[in-house]
Amino acid sequence: MPALAVADALRGKGAEVSFLGARGRLEAELVPAAGYEIDFLRVRGLDRRAPLKAASAAALATAAVPAARRALRRRQAEVVMGGGGYVAGPAGLAAVSARLPLVLTESDRHLGLANRLLARRARRVCLAFPIPGRDEARYVVTGRPVPAAILAADREGARRRFGVSPEDRCLLVFGGSLGARSINLCALDAFVGDGVAASRRDYHVIQITGHRDYPLARQRLNTAGGVERYTLLEYEPTLADPLAACDLVLARAGGSVFELAAAGRPAILVPYPHATAHHQDANAAWMSEAGAALVIDDSQLVPDTLLRTVTDLFADPSRLERMSAASGALARPDAAVRVAEQVLAAAAPRAAGGERVVTSTEP
Repeated sequence: MPALAVADALRGKGAEVSFLGARGRLEAELVPAAGYEIDFLRVRGLDRRAPLKAASAAALATAAVPAARRALRRRQAEVVMGGGGYVAGPAGLAAVSARLPLVLTESDRHLGLANRLLARRARRVCLAFPIPGRDEARYVVTGRPVPAAILAADREGARRRFGVSPEDRCLLVFGGSLGARSINLCALDAFVGDGVAASRRDYHVIQITGHRDYPLARQRLNTAGGVERYTLLEYEPTLADPLAACDLVLARAGGSVFELAAAGRPAILVPYPHATAHHQDANAAWMSEAGAALVIDDSQLVPDTLLRTVTDLFADPSRLERMSAASGALARPDAAVRVAEQVLAAAAPRAAGGERVVTSTEP
């Protein structure tokens, strides 16, 4: 999603943009749906806990470099933007070997493996957060790009879409494309239960389960029967409408914290305990220390605690307003434009007044 936000900003400035990605991942669906062409590389994730699988993934990545170089040549690319992920390594190495300018983006509080390997070869490294020790001229803190739709969403229209009454308070629950199992199950226990909990709840819940947990969640709602003020969704390609419709968010603390800030939404954050370098704990602390979020450890997430936390927040409108203002103060709504400017600046010496063709790696 950050890469698509930058792509939209680049296209708005007259650039041509295409993507490199991997089949079977979200970009295979999202990129064409957004109106961009995509070339696929045969790569997969590096599992450091399984040496044989890691060696196989490294071999695939190495073999993908010539394929990426051919795609860049075919697209007549003048600059490459790396968005992290499996494809970023081969795409970045292909750009370096073809002597194309390379701009990297990092959404976390530490550089991922591909960005660590490529940073010294990049013209710019655009950071979501300041990273200690990364203060050379090539590093610039831009914030994490968010889709323009987040900033332009219509609250009334979004509430009509999800069946939320204008006077109801609304909690949004989500956990990524696959969902977050602990959050999904706890939310169902707290807000649906056997139907009794739902009857006592005086606020609406929008829950985006992700593909994996949706059948289970749908069965729970069907078993409870006639659950009022509950909208269950399997997947949403953008958080624009869900964030516009809600007053409070329950979620993990990945890169979506920037979308919460852009929408000015207060949150209850449950960091994923196995995130690389515990970056979700750091993201949650960033919002919590600003007064924009409460944090619950995944091991402490139980229905009673969750229900009490949500109930207490909705019972204190002034506190919720303060948290919302603090969230909005963290926003960097111009992040996509700032990254796009860095990409165009890197391409400028080669383009020299001509059309710039930008190839962005996996979103």
